[in-house]
Amino acid sequence: MQQFGKILIAIGIIILIVGIILFFFGDKLSFLGHLPGDIRIERENFRFYFPITTMILLSAILSLVLWIIRKIGGMF
Repeated sequence: MQQFGKILIAIGIIILIVGIILFFFGDKLSFLGHLPGDIRIERENFRFYFPITTMILLSAILSLVLWIIRKIGGMF
């Protein structure tokens, strides 16, 4: 149970850091969601948006960060 608490605290800290980054640097990250490969269909009374390239990029970055944490002996 103590390990679960540590995981929840780590997730909370990560969410806090991401929130701070988006708050202060959100205008600099405007390219996210507008990458080549992101699907955007806009018609009259209809809008469909599927940011597949952005999600692949974020997944790769998150995988790299978690791999580094595991390598240095983190709690995951």
